[in-house]
Amino acid sequence: MTNILKMIKDAAGMQKNVKKMQAQLRAKTVEFSSGNGLVTVTARGDISIAAIRIDPRASDAAHPAALEKLVLVAVEGALEAAKKMSADDMQAMMADMGLPNIPGLGI
Repeated sequence: MTNILKMIKDAAGMQKNVKKMQAQLRAKTVEFSSGNGLVTVTARGDISIAAIRIDPRASDAAHPAALEKLVLVAVEGALEAAKKMSADDMQAMMADMGLPNIPGLGI
């Protein structure tokens, strides 16, 4: 019976730590630029987009597809960087808690 109570307590503590980490990730950001800085996207650690900055020099009415591609590349890069940051932070949190690294856990 004692083991079950300890497991419940440990699970509650882990859930609290995960929620804390999720809040911290929402506050962290990464940036990714394309086109030599013509388009810069800022993503949050919760894998959401915080901002998109487009240099006026990137806006060419004659070639809208070029700007679209720069935006797409910057968004994809920022989201990948945010995913990596999130995974690294989660892995560190789990190590701090004495838990094994479980690939693909996606907490």
